[in-house]
Amino acid sequence: MGSDADADAISFGTDGWRATLDTFTAPRVRMVGQAVASSLADDGETAPVAVGYDARETSRRFAEELAEVLAGNGFDVLLAEDDLPTPVVGWSVLDRDLSGALMVTASHNPPEYNGVKFIPSDGAPALPDVTDGLVERLAEPDPLHVDERGTITETDFVEPFHEYALETVDVDLSGVSVVYDAMHGSGRGVTDDLLERAGADVDRIRCEADPTFGGESPEPTAEHLTELVERVEETDAAIGIANDGDADRVTVVSPERGALDPNLFFAATYDALLGGEALADPDSFARTGDVVRSVPTSSIVDRVAEAHGKAVYETPVGFKWVAEAMGEHDALMGGEESGGFGLTSHLRNKDGVLLALLAAAIAAEETYDDRIDALLDEHGDIVQDRVSVDCPDERKEPVLDELDGALPDTLADAAVDRVNTIDGFKVFLDDGTWLLVRPSGTEPKLRVYAEAGSQDRADELLAAGRDLVEPLV
Repeated sequence: MGSDADADAISFGTDGWRATLDTFTAPRVRMVGQAVASSLADDGETAPVAVGYDARETSRRFAEELAEVLAGNGFDVLLAEDDLPTPVVGWSVLDRDLSGALMVTASHNPPEYNGVKFIPSDGAPALPDVTDGLVERLAEPDPLHVDERGTITETDFVEPFHEYALETVDVDLSGVSVVYDAMHGSGRGVTDDLLERAGADVDRIRCEADPTFGGESPEPTAEHLTELVERVEETDAAIGIANDGDADRVTVVSPERGALDPNLFFAATYDALLGGEALADPDSFARTGDVVRSVPTSSIVDRVAEAHGKAVYETPVGFKWVAEAMGEHDALMGGEESGGFGLTSHLRNKDGVLLALLAAAIAAEETYDDRIDALLDEHGDIVQDRVSVDCPDERKEPVLDELDGALPDTLADAAVDRVNTIDGFKVFLDDGTWLLVRPSGTEPKLRVYAEAGSQDRADELLAAGRDLVEPLV
């Protein structure tokens, strides 16, 4: 294959380049490695580069290809000795003052996919100006003379991360029962071992290596966590925890509610942190105490912030935007409704491993059920739901353009109060509810979100949203 054909198949989306294995090939992976090496060299970076990989069958081989290309460009490479979570690699970039990292992972996608993420020297997700620069530099490898090659060193990134995490989260989980579900991903042997080292009694589910992920996507949504929910109920565990395939996302299961809505988990965790719980040195993590969230994330987070006198910063969907705002505003925490959360002073990136330990520490003090009950008693019930409307990619922008002039003064029998256009159209109604229409970044669909005080009202809003959008597609 020619280099132009290879390059045309590579595109960096919301979180790196992902594709099925008929497209995600070794020649193209090497081109990505060369692009990263060229970019780092152009930026004057000379420190080593980390290369990590997830539990997929092909990931180690692709990681070795990347390591060879980087070394061929004169960079010393720290290659992970085993598959591991993306946030461990991201934190290691900061901890070791590295030039950056490449992580071979397709995250929660099915086993027939793979992907690669570039993590810059700040450990945060790469912003579009960085990934656009990588696309411009895609080329077949151009290695230096053998005498100028860098070294490749197999490295244990996990142990230093464990030591740091146990110093950061002030917790003795002795006597606390935790059920952990790795979904056969790279959290196995990392998140569960961290919880155990903190003293927890850990009951493990799907912690065996299986590159097929048991035949399903390693995505910790409620429909994929039936066994975890049942095990928590049967064993009367204090908490259940699941990670996605590369363990940058986390889902918590409570004894009464089952798999927690990520919005409620976010709000309860943020509230606990504002109360100075769980962290060994709360002052060093408190920052301003403000919070960052993506557009679809529930306003229950806003109500918690307001009750504590803190500010909320809203971003488009994509943790790269959340991470950018976390830094700009020196926030305590950032998160999104899809289950990605981070602490600014730890790592401006999603981290399902540290958040798992933090969640267990918080639950050991007071259950998430009790915390959420208290928040809902104080701030009122909140129900969020969404539907999808089929929409070809080429129609997404025209539909949104047409929607700009088609918004009515009322929706679902409530007056439109204001409209936020930071990512699609978020329509706030005068009854305190909202409706959001935005394009999917991964599928030919428009997403319609609604938030209200009851499921019935949310359903009314979603129906109104569909009626508004479908005629325009």
